[in-house]
Amino acid sequence: MKAKLTLATVLLAALLFTNFSYAEVNKTNKKANTYESIEENRLIGLASDNEGVRTSAAFNLGEMKSEKAVIPLINRLREGTSEEERIIAALSLIKIGDPRGAFMVGRTAKYCDCARLSYFCEKFYQSYLNSKTGEEKKEIQKNWDGYASAN
Repeated sequence: MKAKLTLATVLLAALLFTNFSYAEVNKTNKKANTYESIEENRLIGLASDNEGVRTSAAFNLGEMKSEKAVIPLINRLREGTSEEERIIAALSLIKIGDPRGAFMVGRTAKYCDCARLSYFCEKFYQSYLNSKTGEEKKEIQKNWDGYASAN
């Protein structure tokens, strides 16, 4: 009985270790794990019907600092179905650092009727401004004033 148990254990261990040694990352498709393919998958996730997938994709695109995601994230900031989704879109736009996205976050902070979203956007936008030098801040303010006087 003891010999059968030992034999079964050895065979099971050999089977498990053999399977682990043959596990491979997708080596046949060289593009499967590239930055571009990951970015493209996140952009597809941003257009998902599932709010959790959209929010997660938005956060990851911000972490990746994806320039391709700026316009879709601006759309999520403006048209998101929940406050959380819009807050994450604002955070990601600030992380990316594109002036168009930062401008939209600043506008949302100033003109949004949702107090919670406005609060977070204000904090994010102030963080963006604090990361800029004096000359950059003057340029941002000049652009902001020019936009405000045109409207």
